[in-house]
Amino acid sequence: MTWTMYPTIYLDAISFTRDSSEMNGEGTMASICLTVFILLLLICFCQSDDQLTSARPLSPGDLLISKNGVFALGFFSPVGSNESMYVGIWFHGIPEHNRTIVWVANRDNPTTTASAPTLAINNSSDLVLSDSNGQTLWRTQNIVDAHDSGAFLVLLDTGNLVLQLPNSTVIWQSFDHPTNTILPGMEFLLIHRARAAAHLISWRSPDDPSTGDFSFGLDPVSNLQLIIWNGDKIYCRISVWNGVLGGMYPSSPSSIVYQTIVNKRDEFYLEIVVSGGSPYSQIMLDHTGTMKLMTWDSNSSSWIVISARPEGSYGLYDSCGPNGYCDFTGAAPACYCLEGFEAVGLNSSRGCRRTEPLQCSKGSHFVALPGMRVPDKFVRLQNRTFEQCAAECSRNCLCTAYAYANLSSAMADHSRCLIWTGELVDTWKSSNYGEVLYLRLANPPVKTKTNLVKIVLPVIACLLLPICVAPVCIYKFKAGKWRKEEIQKELMLGYLGTSNELGDKNVEFPFVSFDNIVAATENFSDCHMLGRGGFGKVYKGMLKGGKEVAVKRLSQGSGQGIDEFRNEVVLLVKLQHRNLVRLLGCCIHEEEKLLIYEYLPNKSLDAFLFDNSRKHVLDWPTRFKIVKGVARGLLYLHQDSRLTIIHRDLKAGNILLDTEMSPKISDFGMARIFGGNQQLANTTRVVGT
Repeated sequence: MTWTMYPTIYLDAISFTRDSSEMNGEGTMASICLTVFILLLLICFCQSDDQLTSARPLSPGDLLISKNGVFALGFFSPVGSNESMYVGIWFHGIPEHNRTIVWVANRDNPTTTASAPTLAINNSSDLVLSDSNGQTLWRTQNIVDAHDSGAFLVLLDTGNLVLQLPNSTVIWQSFDHPTNTILPGMEFLLIHRARAAAHLISWRSPDDPSTGDFSFGLDPVSNLQLIIWNGDKIYCRISVWNGVLGGMYPSSPSSIVYQTIVNKRDEFYLEIVVSGGSPYSQIMLDHTGTMKLMTWDSNSSSWIVISARPEGSYGLYDSCGPNGYCDFTGAAPACYCLEGFEAVGLNSSRGCRRTEPLQCSKGSHFVALPGMRVPDKFVRLQNRTFEQCAAECSRNCLCTAYAYANLSSAMADHSRCLIWTGELVDTWKSSNYGEVLYLRLANPPVKTKTNLVKIVLPVIACLLLPICVAPVCIYKFKAGKWRKEEIQKELMLGYLGTSNELGDKNVEFPFVSFDNIVAATENFSDCHMLGRGGFGKVYKGMLKGGKEVAVKRLSQGSGQGIDEFRNEVVLLVKLQHRNLVRLLGCCIHEEEKLLIYEYLPNKSLDAFLFDNSRKHVLDWPTRFKIVKGVARGLLYLHQDSRLTIIHRDLKAGNILLDTEMSPKISDFGMARIFGGNQQLANTTRVVGT
């Protein structure tokens, strides 16, 4: 905000009786003095853009802009609201339509334009937001008694709004009272000896800055882990401090964002630092409870999310149940049981139980599980070495696990010995960070010595009967199994024999039994689901022999019928090309229709094109490689194969990518075959996307 107030000067008429030379000399001197006087007045009455004094209030339409134009302070109304008005700070260097608010003063007490609000410094050196009726809507709680001290307000290029005295003593600053954002240069207070720790609190909605449901801060029970809460319930644990908590994220070719915890005089702060010095980065807790580390991309004029927690549903608190853990090291997150445990239900997402219960009298041992984010609900033991920590857990029958970290000089107590005395809740496995979790397991049952004859004779007797009977049973079992598979195969061929488009009765279909598919997908567990569409759901599976596959399960409500199903099977059996997805098998079982493909870990092209956090992978060489691969696949379909195929449903979602980002065309349910001399064909319905 710029104020330039010019003084009004009145010059009375004066009669001079002196001679002209004296008058000219004195007139020149008077002009010089008058000019200097006016300049001094102008300096006194001018206000710099980044400062606010007690004599000049801030009104709607005025702006306080930081020295280099990075941030602005002013009144704003959220999108879609013409009534509510707030005082806030936003990035001034970002286009107006992308305005990003980083701090709000009166978030739970909005004002209106009609009430003529002002932001001013009062006689007690408090910063006060009030309306024309004198009602206080918001005010600072100063940490220094500064009555009539000449305090002034300044907006820094870091985004910090500082109320200070002429001697630079800080009375109050917005960085000590964040709303939902952490900025570079801000010291987000985690542990303090005299003050309460800071918290981020989300907005109610994208257009409502009032207090939302989600909050972020340090766990007050343990003082060791960062947590996102939904109300008073834990929504997501960010991490447990092991002395080296931090992250490094490339935000541009010339800039790196560092996220770390620092210790200053036994007071701990969370900070972000940008190597290039650009202030256009932030950590923001949005209205959905997602903690996002973002940086501004001037080329696309948008915010790029370079890290987010939680990462999907698997990042939520206790997503895999007691004694289970979420594995983030694979192509897709999945729930598994800890070593020595088994799933409670059909899969491990409901938790796990011990295969051998712990009993103090029968002994136990510990196994080391590296790369783990340790569970919640731990107890910290002070001043322990690693050996002492292990011994404490070993001699306590209730102890189920322990973990140890050396915090170096980060705290007065350099050790961090954690033990667990119950179920292990909210455990992760990650390739990027983690530590060793020592898990307690029961010793295997001890074999007792007995008379050799008493053992051998019953064993021989028991073995003779099965040896005689086993061949007959095995033959009958295999014969029944073969017959069952033959019946399923005949049923499938009966279904597929009705196609009127291909007319090929002699195609050999690759058949996979329904039982094998159920086993490969753990009974179509949700934790193995890769995606869904109008046709149904796609699951990741593991066939016998360890081969990873993708199983397409057509729903009964799908628009893809027997003709399209057979179409896709026959075409993919006949067509072989490196840019066409490979069909490994198919199955029809009662109302179920299933297709088994090779598994492509990078999924579809649209997952990269329309995801701001992943599209940077598609540099121009990669895009050109994908275009060439798709073109080769289409050329094969149109010219080089022994059948002329028109795909009729080519889109980014049907272009799959392997580990080397090579494209493969998929979904041939809508494809049509043309004869050698055929130029056109008719269709009886709308197809394509």
